[in-house]
Amino acid sequence: MAQQSEQNHAERFEQLGPMLRSPNVYRTASGAPGHLYWQQQANYDISVELDDENQTIKGTETVTYINNSPDVLSYIWIQLDQNQRAKDSDSHKASTSKIYDKMSMRQLESILWHDLDLGYKIHSVKDAQGNDIPVAINKTMMRVDLPDPLKAGEQVEFTVDWSFNIHDRTSFIGGRPGYEYFEEDGNYLYTMAEWFPRMAVYSDFQGWQNKQFYGSGEFALTFGNYKVSITVPADHMVGATGVLQNPEEVLNDTELDRWNQAKETFDKPVIIRTQNEAEKLEKGKASDTKTWVFEAENVRDFAWTSSRKFIWDAMAVDVGNKNVMAMSYYAKEANPLYEQYSTRVVAHTLKSYSSRTFDYPYPTAISVEASNGMEYPMICFNYGRPDKDGTYSEAIKNGMISVIIHEVGHNFFPMIVNSDERQWTWMDEGLNTFMQFLAEQEWDRNYPSRRGPAHKIVDYMKGEKQYLEPIMTNSENIIQFGANAYAKPATALNILRETVMGRDLFDFAFKQYAQRWKFKHPTPADFFRTMEDASGVDLDWFWRGWFFGTEPVDISLADVQWYKLDNRTPTEKKEAEAAEYEKHESYLTKTRNEKDVPETVLERDPSTRDFYSSYDKFSVSPNNEKAYKDFVSSLNEKETELFNSGLNYYELTFKNIGGLVMPLIIQFNYTDGSSEVQRIPAYIWRKNESEVTKVFPTKKEVESIVLDPYRETADIDEENNYFPRRNIPSRFELFKRESGPRGAASGSNPMKEAKKNK
Repeated sequence: MAQQSEQNHAERFEQLGPMLRSPNVYRTASGAPGHLYWQQQANYDISVELDDENQTIKGTETVTYINNSPDVLSYIWIQLDQNQRAKDSDSHKASTSKIYDKMSMRQLESILWHDLDLGYKIHSVKDAQGNDIPVAINKTMMRVDLPDPLKAGEQVEFTVDWSFNIHDRTSFIGGRPGYEYFEEDGNYLYTMAEWFPRMAVYSDFQGWQNKQFYGSGEFALTFGNYKVSITVPADHMVGATGVLQNPEEVLNDTELDRWNQAKETFDKPVIIRTQNEAEKLEKGKASDTKTWVFEAENVRDFAWTSSRKFIWDAMAVDVGNKNVMAMSYYAKEANPLYEQYSTRVVAHTLKSYSSRTFDYPYPTAISVEASNGMEYPMICFNYGRPDKDGTYSEAIKNGMISVIIHEVGHNFFPMIVNSDERQWTWMDEGLNTFMQFLAEQEWDRNYPSRRGPAHKIVDYMKGEKQYLEPIMTNSENIIQFGANAYAKPATALNILRETVMGRDLFDFAFKQYAQRWKFKHPTPADFFRTMEDASGVDLDWFWRGWFFGTEPVDISLADVQWYKLDNRTPTEKKEAEAAEYEKHESYLTKTRNEKDVPETVLERDPSTRDFYSSYDKFSVSPNNEKAYKDFVSSLNEKETELFNSGLNYYELTFKNIGGLVMPLIIQFNYTDGSSEVQRIPAYIWRKNESEVTKVFPTKKEVESIVLDPYRETADIDEENNYFPRRNIPSRFELFKRESGPRGAASGSNPMKEAKKNK
C-alpha cells in the first residue's frame, strides 16, 4: 500500500504551473491552438505491388513535403518502421529474456530471434530531377539531407524506391502488419500497415519526433493527401484507406451492383462478395493482376488489406447528414460472427463517437478480421474468430465487439485528434478506451466492459510500487502497458465525468477539446487546459494525482460521533439524572444481593449519608428555571426553530491513507429504512490532506454509514468505508445483487451505542 507523506499540507492542490509547457502564439493558455499555430503537410503518390508467391512487396512513392513552419529545414526525417523486425533490431537487443523450467517453442524462438531477411531495402532516394539525395539510415529512422534548405512556406518533392519481405505476423516475431497463412486452403491474408516510408512529425513543441520505434510507442504522423495504386493477384479483394477510384475495373458486374445497392442501404449490411464466392476463389490462384486505386484526403496514414479469401459486406450510415460506408472484410474462418455483428458495430461506433466529439468526417470505415487489433485511418484489423465448427462463446463475441469499437474508435483518437503516440500512449489509447466504454454501454446497458468502471482498476492501483508509474510515462518505459495506458486513464476520465465534474460539464469540455484539435497535433497540456477552460472547474489536483502520480485512493471513515442539542428544561434534566441514579442504585443493590462483588466495594462512607438525606441533589432552583425561560424567550423565530428541531449531528472523521485525494461520497442509512447520499468535493482536503472532520446534521437517526457506496472512486480498501465496521461481501455476492448501493439499512441501530448528549 502507498505511504502518504507525513506532511499534512503537501502539494496536491497546487497548480500544475511549470509541469506544463508555457503558453505561446502556437498554443494558448486556454488549451486552444494559438493564432500562429502551424503544422506540416506530406502528400503521397504511391504505386505498390504485392507478390503473393514470395510474400514480398515493392513500391515507389513520391512525397511532396510542405514546410508550414517558420523554420528553415536542412534535412527531414522519415520513419522506417519495418526495420523494427530486422536481424539487428534494437527492439530485440533491448528486450529482456529469461529461461524457465518449461518453455514453449515460441518463447525459445523469441530468445534466439531470427536470421530472416526482414526490414526495408531502400533502393534509391531521388529529387524531382532524378538526382540522388544523400540519406543516413539509423535503425527505424532515415534522415534525408536536402540539396537546398527548405524555407518557410516552401515545399520539396522527392521519390523513394523500396521493398521488403513480408513476415508472418502470427509467428513469434509478431506485430500488427504482415500475413497470416491458412494451411487448409493454401492462401494468405495480408494486413499491410506500417508498409511505406512515412514522414515523421516536425512540430512547434518538440521539433522532429525521431525517437526510435521499439514496438510499444506507436506513431506520430503528418497529415496529407494520398493516391495509392495497389497491384495484387486478380482474384484478390482489396480494402484500404480512402475511396476506391476504379470499382468498374476491379469488381465484376454482380459485385458492382451489390456495392451500389449497399450505398443506399441503411438498415443492414449488403454482402458484396459472399462466402460461397470466396470459397470458390480459394481453390485457384490467378496468374494475372489487377490494380486497385484509392484516394484519401487529409489523413495521417494509409493501410490496406488483400486476400482471395475475403467476404465483403457494407452498409450506409447517416452521420451528420452525410453518408458513410461502414464495411467489413473477413475470411470464412471469422463467420458467422463477422457477418452478424462486425459492420453493425462499425456503424454503432461512428454514431456513438460522433455524438461526443464531431461528425465522422471520412467517407468509409472498415473492419478487417485478422486475429489482432490495430488501427489506421478508415481501416482497422480486429480480433474475433469462432471455433472451426462456427460456434463461439459469449466471451469471444464480446471480445470481438469490444475490439471493433476500440479500433474503429481510433479514427477519432489519434487518427483525427492527432496526438503523439510515441510519447504519450494514453492520449490516444486512454481517451479511446474511455469512449469505447461509453459506446459499449450504449450497445448494451449490461455490457461486460473490462475497462472504465472505477472498481476495475483497484487491483492495479494497489499493486507494488516498483511496478507502477505515472500515466504520463513515455510509452516505451511502461511496465504494465494495458493497465497504465488504457485502463487507468479511461477510469480517470469516467470518474471525472461521473463523480468530479458531472456529465454536462464534462461532455461540453471534452467535445471542445475534440473539435479544437481535430486534424491537429495536441499535447497533454492542451487537453488539461481545455477541460478546465471549457468547464470552469479547477482540475489541477486531479491531473496531479491521476496522471502525474502513482498514489492509490484509500480513504477511511475513521470515526463517527453522534450528538444532539440538549434543549431540555432544568427540571427535565434533573429528572433524567434522578432516573439514571435510581437505575444505578438498583444495579448496586441487585449486585450486592447476588454477591457478585465484595461488600466493601458497595458500602458507602456513613458520614455522607446524613448529607444526602438533608440535600436533594436533583432539585432545581427557581433561578435555574428563570434563566432557562429567559434564554428561550430571547430566541428569535429562526433560532427557536433550530433550538427545537431535534436534529442529530454526526461528526465524521476521514483519513487519507492512500494519498490520492478524492471527493467524499457518503451514504447515510436511517433507522426507518431510508437512505441518503451526500457528495463532498475533493476540495475539503485542501488544507489538510491527511485527515478531515465534518459534521452532518440529519432529521432522522442514522443506523449505519457507508463511504463510496457506489464504488465510484477506485478505493483500494473498502473494509474501512463502513461505520460500524463490517466484512464486505464477496465479489460473487455483489454480483448477485440487482440494484442499490453497498450497505443498505437493515433495521437495527448499533449506532445507539455511540450516542452522546451534549
